[in-house]
Amino acid sequence: MSKAGVFSAIALCIGVSTHVLADDWPAPQVREVFSANRSYFVRITPGESLGETWGFAGQKVGKHAQAQFFVEQPDKSYRLQATVDLPNPVAPVDFFVSNKGDLLTVDNWHNRGYGAVLVLVRLDGKLVKAYELADLFTKKEIDSFSQSTSSILWHKGATFINEEQNIFYMGDSESPDYRELILKLKDGSVTLCARPLLIQQKAPHCWSPPLASMTKRRRELPDK
Repeated sequence: MSKAGVFSAIALCIGVSTHVLADDWPAPQVREVFSANRSYFVRITPGESLGETWGFAGQKVGKHAQAQFFVEQPDKSYRLQATVDLPNPVAPVDFFVSNKGDLLTVDNWHNRGYGAVLVLVRLDGKLVKAYELADLFTKKEIDSFSQSTSSILWHKGATFINEEQNIFYMGDSESPDYRELILKLKDGSVTLCARPLLIQQKAPHCWSPPLASMTKRRRELPDK
């Protein structure tokens, strides 16, 4: 671990498949993200449980990442609504806030593709869904994803909450095999869609992940 705050994982070229890539990770930081309407924002403070992160066995196991939910007041200030612990041992890679204050986190710091890769939490701190890759894809699909020395590179393309504020969209794979992951903010359900090229003039084929419907992790995250 360097004093410059950059965590590096370098793969040896000899005897390592080209399917595995080297990667560098900046040190996690406190981050804030606002909703599009600016009525809400969430501040995430990194956790200290590096020992739960793949590749750091023997390191400290401690507090997970913490999310603070803030709500805009009539005087344009923001009031703290809830403080909750997240499933992320250190921090999510990305996170988004809806116009209702919902929090959607993507992946784990230094461990993209491991642990809880998609998490939906309500403004009041209730966990709606926490998906792992095995909830969304078959083992064959997961094995087909490219990997770095620390992560599984399971999605490509854009990630955003749509303008209507009812779904979270993720580009799963790019040309020529366009595929999308769509998560409904209403209930956290996930749909996968394969979209043929426009020239083929075919309707998209969509399906629900078979394991996602079997995995239920409905609980309220503890207040701090």
